[in-house]
Amino acid sequence: MKKSLISLAVLSVVFPLSSQAAPVSGQLTDINGKPIAGVAVHVHGKDKQVITDSLGNYQIDLDANSQLHFSKDGYLDKRFNVENTTQTINLVLEQSSIEAITVYASALHKSNLEMTSPVTVISGDELKDKSSSTLGETLNKLPGVNQTYFGPVSSSPVIRGLDGPRVRIMQNGLESSDASRIGPDHANTNETLSAEQIEVLRGPATLLYGSGAIGGVVNVVDARIPSTNYESLEGAVEYKHDTVNEGNTAAFVLNGGDNGFNFHLDGLKRKTEDTKVPKFEAHHDEHEEDHDAEAHEGEDHHDEHDEEAIDSIENSFIDTTAFNLGTSYVNDHLVVGFAYGRIESDYGIPGHSHAGHDHGHEEEHEEEGHDAHEEHGDVFARLTQDRYQANFTYSLHDSAIERFDVKLGYTDYRHAEIEEGMEGTVFTNESKELRATAEHNLLGWHGVVGYHYYDSDYGADGAEAFTPHSDTTQHALFALEERTFGDFRVELGARYENTEIDAPEILLGHDEHEHEEHGDEEHHGEEYAYVGEFDSISISAGTIWNFQEGHSLALSIGHSERAPSAAELLSNGLHIATGTYDLGLGYEIEEGEIHFEPENIEQETSNNLDLTLRKFNGDFGYTINAFYNQIDNFYFQQDTGLVIDSHHDEMLSMEEYLSHGHVEDEATRVFQYQYADVDLYGIEFDVHYQVNSDLMLKVMGDHIRNDVKDTSEYLPRFPQNKLGFEAEYDWQALQLNFSATHYFEQDKLGAHESNTQSYTLFDIAAKYNLDVLNADSYIFAKVQNLTDELAFSHTSFIKDIAPLPGRNFQLGMRVYF
Repeated sequence: MKKSLISLAVLSVVFPLSSQAAPVSGQLTDINGKPIAGVAVHVHGKDKQVITDSLGNYQIDLDANSQLHFSKDGYLDKRFNVENTTQTINLVLEQSSIEAITVYASALHKSNLEMTSPVTVISGDELKDKSSSTLGETLNKLPGVNQTYFGPVSSSPVIRGLDGPRVRIMQNGLESSDASRIGPDHANTNETLSAEQIEVLRGPATLLYGSGAIGGVVNVVDARIPSTNYESLEGAVEYKHDTVNEGNTAAFVLNGGDNGFNFHLDGLKRKTEDTKVPKFEAHHDEHEEDHDAEAHEGEDHHDEHDEEAIDSIENSFIDTTAFNLGTSYVNDHLVVGFAYGRIESDYGIPGHSHAGHDHGHEEEHEEEGHDAHEEHGDVFARLTQDRYQANFTYSLHDSAIERFDVKLGYTDYRHAEIEEGMEGTVFTNESKELRATAEHNLLGWHGVVGYHYYDSDYGADGAEAFTPHSDTTQHALFALEERTFGDFRVELGARYENTEIDAPEILLGHDEHEHEEHGDEEHHGEEYAYVGEFDSISISAGTIWNFQEGHSLALSIGHSERAPSAAELLSNGLHIATGTYDLGLGYEIEEGEIHFEPENIEQETSNNLDLTLRKFNGDFGYTINAFYNQIDNFYFQQDTGLVIDSHHDEMLSMEEYLSHGHVEDEATRVFQYQYADVDLYGIEFDVHYQVNSDLMLKVMGDHIRNDVKDTSEYLPRFPQNKLGFEAEYDWQALQLNFSATHYFEQDKLGAHESNTQSYTLFDIAAKYNLDVLNADSYIFAKVQNLTDELAFSHTSFIKDIAPLPGRNFQLGMRVYF
């Protein structure tokens, strides 16, 4: 009997009995007492929401003690705890200079104004207006954010100087699982036009998302699995044309539902030609400029080529088709759904040449339409990805356990490099992911505990397979807790993660790729199998102090550990796209020979401090972030000063290479991952001023530095600092926008780097609301890089042959229905 009573008590806490519905009603007004229409009144943790009418009135039924969340663009959010009784709650909302947007990646449903760590969210029309063909270019002007820029075809975000395996790119809270973290020439598979919002979390976010987020997180949120009910058909269509690449982009989104059953469909088609740039000399590489002219004596054809001015980035076309289809069932307590997405993209790889290299795959593609790409000449990439995703959410009544969430993902990714209709190197990544969390409210602490599983089966096959086949498996347990003490809210978190890297076949030695007529490959040298296991622990603590209405000060400190990725550890081969020979941490170079010695690999360790000051009420607002990040055993690719000959069997100094009768611009430089202790520090700011109801002014910028200890050099390809200005003017149905962004000179250089000069980019845009057929219809026009400035990105591996796009005129139309 006693055991039965105990069991019943436990069940009543976790799964309490349902109670009678109680209506809660009231009115929302501004500080002048005027009613506010269109305020969303949402029950925390459940799919229940109403909107205030023209008089600011609302009524919502509750079946348990709950928290109501009141939100509307242009006003400060309010949260109010209510009991399950009939009552009237009238509230006053204060205007906000910064829009409050719920951050899905926060796990605790916090808005961007409530986070203890720095975050930026772009959504709605702002996101659509800034959307570009790559994720990196879309986010490039945000404070603290830059892009890798492998020409216009591939660009991933760089956060505070960190990218690749340190910045986790996610789609709806799950890993994107492409190969963009392996090499800069691999395109990211997230499309921004179909996204509802993009969240950028700066600094370590390892507690929730693993060691791959030691530098930050970019979460692309869309509605492929609807989490709210649709009562009618709604959606949007968009078309735009760009003159800089003769590009045409068309996209649509469609949502609908009935009686709790919902569906989502979106699609995109993008097709461009090579991107035009301001005219510049074909060769800007400092090594070529410094090379002794005697090495070119008698090579008239080479000199003529050097003097040729070009006005486009050769082999930079894009041809992409993508769609996502999802469905869900939603009620007050349950969301269950499934989605499937596919992307197919052919895109050129600037600077990619296969002279002298044969292919491991010679299967000719006969798909209709693909032959058209041969006219572009050099090698192009053929990317395909199939992505399956499932979500399950169950929200309980008034209980200690508030909500269970399960996310499942499976991705099958393939990237093949095509030349003359034949496959060369093929990269694949088959991944599986599970995230299971339980949100709770115990003893005054609100938090989430969870388990995270991720497995990536990565393969590369062909002449340019610079990384061996490997299987990376991660298991993690994590917890994040928060509690409010008056004007202070405190957050504590911890994560344990186990990573195993299994590479069953590592070939070390000379790879002799026979001529096509032989039809086979021969491998000479030693063969190894590698299994490495790493245990990582991350902890964090943060607090936010609301010291005055509309003002807050947030402090976040954290310790994060990261195991090396398979590419950082095991790379060993020619990476044609970057024009380098890549070598991982697990190798040693002794007297020109490579030896595999992966013992005693140290984990990367980060100790980070972030301080954020926000003002978000009234007409004037700002967000200022200051940070300091001490990273021990920082992994980075360093130019060794060595080159490798065409047989890949010996490494030489440049002097030795030239003494063999070779020419410097034919040399392949050896870049090896190395350790260093590094300090990163800087400041980011974003200031808004609403001059009047029609005019908004913004100033943003960042200043980020790095210090590599025990050396006078700096990290390679570190971003340039920037300062930007933006003015937005609304006049009736017309919206005008002007922006100017100045990028400062980068003269803090890594080994064998050259300065990148400063430049300023000016953009203007206009958007007009047609308001026809009872639908929001817009026509828009932009001029990007108004002055046709010749600009180079210091973060690019191919900076000297791929400047930023020249002047672009864009014209388009967007319709919501």
